[in-house]
This record gives sequence, structure tokens and C-alpha cells, in this order.
Amino acid sequence: MPDNSPLPEFTRWPTFPFTGHLVVRPVDDPVDVEPPRQGEDRTTCIACQAGDDAYIWVSDRWRVRALDRPTGLPMVLILESRSHLDLGDLPNLLAAELGVMTVRLERAIRSLEGVARVHVNRWGDGSAHLHLWFLARPYGRLQLRGTFLSLWDDILPAIPEDRWRENLAMVAAWLAEFGGRANAEPPRIDWQAPSRFEDDAALRLDGLVRQFGGEADNVGDGPA
Repeated sequence: MPDNSPLPEFTRWPTFPFTGHLVVRPVDDPVDVEPPRQGEDRTTCIACQAGDDAYIWVSDRWRVRALDRPTGLPMVLILESRSHLDLGDLPNLLAAELGVMTVRLERAIRSLEGVARVHVNRWGDGSAHLHLWFLARPYGRLQLRGTFLSLWDDILPAIPEDRWRENLAMVAAWLAEFGGRANAEPPRIDWQAPSRFEDDAALRLDGLVRQFGGEADNVGDGPA
């Protein structure tokens, strides 16, 4: 495909993240043999090697993990099967549970404050181990609607970490209401007593002592 080929219609959508002069990248020739995906060999699969403590929620057959840091969206989560299977390899039981887990996790994320919609995506080229992406679109951010949400996630400034951790804990607790175990915890409150609290309290106590002490001293000064 030549570099001067016309741009596709979606580049003129109001949700398209980029503007200015764009050039279509040339399309490479097809390869004869595709390279293996990460984790085709179970012994090298990152998901299989990860312990439960790397996930915000776990059960006997499913696990949910977050990214290692907050990003531009209120929440980005990944649902994984515990077994080393791809989507088309799921037995009927897990296939049916996948539908239930997808709905359950979507509801949990959509319950977060400021979330309007939750996009569910499955890209099968990155890893051989089944994983579904859940991306939350912020309420009112109409420019983020649709298929470019994952791109906007990398463009927008990251949300505050304390809010991100609180959201993780809420989703994990929501899922745990239906079984499994929540691993995510809300952020600790960094509370300190006001620096003048002790000084002010001491001054007030000293004033009371002086007041009532003075009144007690004056009791004997009255007429006999």
C-alpha cells in the first residue's frame, strides 16, 4: 500500500485521538510461518507462573489482575482463566462461566463512581493464555467513546494512585460477594494529629486549672 493512500474514514471521527498530517503505514508482506505467542509453552507462560498475590481477586477457576500502575482510565482489568487454555479451548463448563464472569466483572467496574461504560475486548495475539480486557470509560467523556478507548488510556494523564487503589479494592470486594477471595485492599489513610493539638490542649487545661484554682483560693476570703 503506497504512503499516499487515502486515509480511512475513522480518522475523521471525533473520537479519533490524533490530528495533523497522517500517513498510512505500508503493509508488510505476509509471513510463511507466524511466530509463537508468549506462553505457547505452558512452562514459560507468565500467567501460569504468577502467584495469586499478583491478582486483585482469585477463585478456583478464574483470576482478575490489574496493571502495575494507574493509567488514564478509571479502571483497566484483565480476566484470566486459571487453567492454561485459549478461548476456543474452553470446555463447556468454563465457557459458560466465562459469560457469567464477564457480566459480573462488567457490573463491578460499572458500579465505580464516574464510570459510564465498560468495554470488553479480547485480543488473541499477545498471549496464548486466555485473557479478556475490561476498560472503563469515564462518565461525560464523549470523545473517548468507541474503539479508540485503549489508545486514549495511554494518552490521558494517569489518575491519582489512591483513587486507583480504592477502585481496585471496591471491585475485588464486589466480586468476593459471589465467591473467591479479594486480595486488593484500600489505601491506608495517612492521618496525623494536628501539630498544635497537644499545645492547644495543654493551654486550655492550664487555663482551667488557673481559673478554678483561683476560685478555690478565694473561698476563704469571704465573711466568716
